[in-house]
Amino acid sequence: MSLANTSHSYGSIAKTFHWLTALLILTLIPLGIIANGMEYDTSEQLARKAWLFSLHKTLGVTVFFVALARIGWAIKQAKPGGLHPERKMESWLAETIHWLLYGSLVLVPLSGWVHHSATTGFAPIWWPFGQSLPFVPKSESLAALTAGLHIVFERVLAASILLHIAGALKHHFVDKDVTLRRMWFGKPALPDTKPAHHSALPLASALVAWAAALMIGSAIGVFSHHETSAQAAELGEVQSDWTVQDGTIDITITQFGNEVTGQFEDWTAAIAFDPETGTGTAEVNISIGSLTLGSVTAQAMGPDYFDSTTFPTAVFTADIAPIVDGHMATGTLTIRDKTVPIEMPFSLNVQDDTAQMSAALTLDRRDFDVGNNMADESSLKFPVNVQINLSAQR
Repeated sequence: MSLANTSHSYGSIAKTFHWLTALLILTLIPLGIIANGMEYDTSEQLARKAWLFSLHKTLGVTVFFVALARIGWAIKQAKPGGLHPERKMESWLAETIHWLLYGSLVLVPLSGWVHHSATTGFAPIWWPFGQSLPFVPKSESLAALTAGLHIVFERVLAASILLHIAGALKHHFVDKDVTLRRMWFGKPALPDTKPAHHSALPLASALVAWAAALMIGSAIGVFSHHETSAQAAELGEVQSDWTVQDGTIDITITQFGNEVTGQFEDWTAAIAFDPETGTGTAEVNISIGSLTLGSVTAQAMGPDYFDSTTFPTAVFTADIAPIVDGHMATGTLTIRDKTVPIEMPFSLNVQDDTAQMSAALTLDRRDFDVGNNMADESSLKFPVNVQINLSAQR
């Protein structure tokens, strides 16, 4: 069997690419459906779900490179002509489906890969080259867009595969020709055919199909960013001697060995502080639902974790006093229905009526009954690192 194509037959390399791609895709699609539908209420369930998603992503990256190699090989090779060139409509439809297949084999894994790179956490790709792509920022909006694109392109790919299979079966059982057999290994008797004639019409038809799919996806909202913060508790105005001009409250968890950092977008601080004595008080209210935490945001809001529906806010109250090389905030932190004593050292720089404050704190999620279903650290580590930075004006 020849390695290269001829005007009437496919070579062994083209056949290998074809059936390897088919095997990967027919594994990937059900794998993604199963993984997406799995529960993750316990550590064991989450580990299984993450394992399946990692397998799905790793095979997806494999498909991307196999597809590029397949397309590169196809460009260099002669393409066997159709067995029924007189059937213009059938030939046009077959070529259109081939364009949809080739394009989707690149677009589906690429959109999934960009989505993975734009977000943080959950299931890693199993390879040694890192989890990020060049020029792809960590962005919730970009992640939402590429997740929607992945869904749309995946549906186009699935429809194209079904049509492609239907066409092959029609040739084999209805027309009883060698269309299917000449893509299989061996040496079937093949009729002489002229080299395939290339036309721009099938490509234009494929582009129209992709555009229509994108418009339908947009109409049904697959590109929408469904933020958990839409259910965030609204915090009232507070009276404070110092007004926070800007600031961040970040948390970092470790899931499956990967650090995932998120931020609370909505919080208030009532601060009374005397720079001359270095003493004062602070009360910070945090809207739990305003947290964004990469790909695990929705999970973090669930009843086994923050349970933001039942416990929409967290509260930190403290007395402030000077210590050697800084200040100490001594008080309590309430998350869910658990109140825990806290000592938080912090650095403070006061210039005229402007104060810059920075603090780092490590909490144990078990103290607040967060993730009790994750009884060990195999899926989710116990420590949660908190980083606070703010600037306040008197």
